[in-house]
Amino acid sequence: MPRHAPDAAHAALEAARRAAALIPPLWPLASSVAVSPYLGHTDEPLALAAARLRRAAGVRSTMPRHWYAERLRAGDIGDDDLAAALAATPSGADTPSLTQLKALAASAAPSPGALPSVADLAARCSGLDWPGIATARISHWAADHFDQGQALWAAAKEPGSYAAWRGVASLDLTPEIAGLKGFALRVATLPEAAADALTACSSQLGIPLDAMPAYFHRLLLELGGWSQMARYRQWQAELAGGHDNTLLELLVIRLVWEAALHQQYAARIDAQWEDALARYAAPLEPSRDEVVDAILQEAFERAEQRKLAALMATEVATRPAARAALQVAFCIDVRSEVFRRALERVDPSIQTLGLAGFFGIGVAYRRHASDMVEPRLPVLLRPQWRGRAGTADAASMQRDRGDRIRHRAARAWGRFKLAAISSFAFVEAAGPLYIGKLLRDGLALRRTAKAGEPAPRLEPAPALEARLAIAEGALRAMSLTRGFARLVVLAGHGANVVNNPHASGLDCGACGGNSGEVNARLMADLLNDFDIRTGLARRGIAIPTDTLFAAGLHHTTTDELTLYDLDKTPRTHADDIARAKRWFASAGSLARGERILRLPGATHAGDVFRRARDWAEVRPEWALAGCQAFIVAPRWRTATRDLGGRAFLHDYDWRQDESFAVLELILTAPVVVASWISLQYYGSSVAPELFGAGNKLLHNVTGGIGVIEGNGGTLRAGLPWQSVHDGERLVHRPLRLSVLVDAPREAISVILARHPELRSLFQHRWMHLFALDEHGRMAWRHDGAQGWQAMSAGPAAAAMAEHAPA
Repeated sequence: MPRHAPDAAHAALEAARRAAALIPPLWPLASSVAVSPYLGHTDEPLALAAARLRRAAGVRSTMPRHWYAERLRAGDIGDDDLAAALAATPSGADTPSLTQLKALAASAAPSPGALPSVADLAARCSGLDWPGIATARISHWAADHFDQGQALWAAAKEPGSYAAWRGVASLDLTPEIAGLKGFALRVATLPEAAADALTACSSQLGIPLDAMPAYFHRLLLELGGWSQMARYRQWQAELAGGHDNTLLELLVIRLVWEAALHQQYAARIDAQWEDALARYAAPLEPSRDEVVDAILQEAFERAEQRKLAALMATEVATRPAARAALQVAFCIDVRSEVFRRALERVDPSIQTLGLAGFFGIGVAYRRHASDMVEPRLPVLLRPQWRGRAGTADAASMQRDRGDRIRHRAARAWGRFKLAAISSFAFVEAAGPLYIGKLLRDGLALRRTAKAGEPAPRLEPAPALEARLAIAEGALRAMSLTRGFARLVVLAGHGANVVNNPHASGLDCGACGGNSGEVNARLMADLLNDFDIRTGLARRGIAIPTDTLFAAGLHHTTTDELTLYDLDKTPRTHADDIARAKRWFASAGSLARGERILRLPGATHAGDVFRRARDWAEVRPEWALAGCQAFIVAPRWRTATRDLGGRAFLHDYDWRQDESFAVLELILTAPVVVASWISLQYYGSSVAPELFGAGNKLLHNVTGGIGVIEGNGGTLRAGLPWQSVHDGERLVHRPLRLSVLVDAPREAISVILARHPELRSLFQHRWMHLFALDEHGRMAWRHDGAQGWQAMSAGPAAAAMAEHAPA
């Protein structure tokens, strides 16, 4: 066995940190947001990431070879796309020619296989499923340890995860019953500090320092969502300026199993283990198949970009000079594109805008009668303010306390119904009383709407200058600094579904996995405030005295738009509100007519409403499936183009952004969040066994954190299969996001130079970057180190080539 250097403990910890950096965080179900499963791989190209994930988890990072072959046969991918993808691939010994690439596309690639762990080798020689046993025991403990209030009998909380696990595992005889001798005693004699146990186990296993990062990555991926949940804890701690060791301690727990299995089976597996360690330590290189598959994926993306470029090259109507009859600001979410297009079809005098749906207000918010504080802002940011529902008067506070007590009683009653002793007697005695509820739920009958949430307020109220800065930032972020309509609606979005553990994933990601009406109501109040408007005027944004801001919520499952706080509406705007409601109803009808064509089994608009209420419906809506592009441009660039609900639309006019600070904010925040969404859908489509949540029909919520499939196994992260597949075919086209920016290329380049992590996303093609020309066409592609290159397709190709930079 190799000997370790004196600083072996430090080296092992550093290797563990490198492995941990490759694990994406998993937000709990109550506030789940999209996270890129490739978060730790964005400093390397797809082929290298594919090799890393193949070695650690035995998964593909692209679609199966036959999937691309079908698109080649159908003509969706052409020779020009293959040639362009080849030209964009760094040349090497394994880079095929165009002829070879087409032949390889028609062949079957070998199935990827992960390097073995000790548990794998022990399973092969013993016939016992040691990887499954180890994962099951760790998952069983983790569900108790990390429980967030779901468990009826909560486990005692130790100061650290490793210490808590030792306390349980040293008394658990299940591994020994399965055949792992002396496991409980071994655990009891482990070092008390997780870092010391990491060094001790690594030394026993003889892991060379060069092999540690890859081997530790392998073990963490085997723990699935538990590793990602621990990474979330680390993420939250670092966001608050602290540190968390949960992920490291989970790695140590899994490593203890490896060391115990090695001690028992060393004589039978040592030769194979030495070979595996050598392969873990070897420099990572993508195989020829991984290079080919990455090229085919690039060709598919270029084919889709070619279609998008053709759409963007069509003539569009210019923005009308007259004052808009109505302005509605939506979230940039791709589902908003369908409703925005429908609303603009209802009446051409309506103008829609787009920005991140938290409207620039980062608030930690407590709803009426709730004990929970919800961060309603992107997960990359920390809340600036605190807020709550209702006013500060005695009556409102009394109502809040009374409702909170009733809700606590309801939760206690629910726990009583499920308790181990009372559950059987409860079903016998009270079960018939629930027949009405069962029938309503089973038949998806309409429910009585609950009373509206009291108006939100910031508590304590921020200073005027702070509120003024937020209001100005929101208006400048969507380039709405002049030409205000009489009525401006700020429309957040949310999903009204039932019996869906992933419901928060259908809500607004910019609002932390919550619906967006709170942020919209807070911002509308700010922009209606006289002092705020006076301050904005001094800063060059003059809002007419007859302009009213109203808050709304776009229900994405039913395409309805609800307006809030209408009791505050002045009589002067009663007709404007009534007309807006009629327009919203008409637009909703058009949007539902478009969406039912995509929903399996839906034939008429009524099906859309039924699916939202049906507790057995696995596809109430498609959420962001199909997302392809992020367009940063004035709305009139895209208003008459049917983008099919596949584009994030962020309004931006670079002529109003003298320092390009707004563009920098858009590229470093909303665009990055959209890339997380895009790559979550990509990963859940190409590698559902690792990055997907599995089958909704088998889901059980565990710990209030996430879901497992069936009655055991590891926590599942990512999207359920039903979110990307309709039962017959893949609905989401796995594409890395194309970002189209209407701004000078020089300004974009300066921003990229200031933000290496953003630049890396584009350089390694986890996103694709394009600049629009003065006609709104996709004129320039950013190709990493090569800089801006003129697009080689489209009617203006020759003219563009003349002006290409040296």
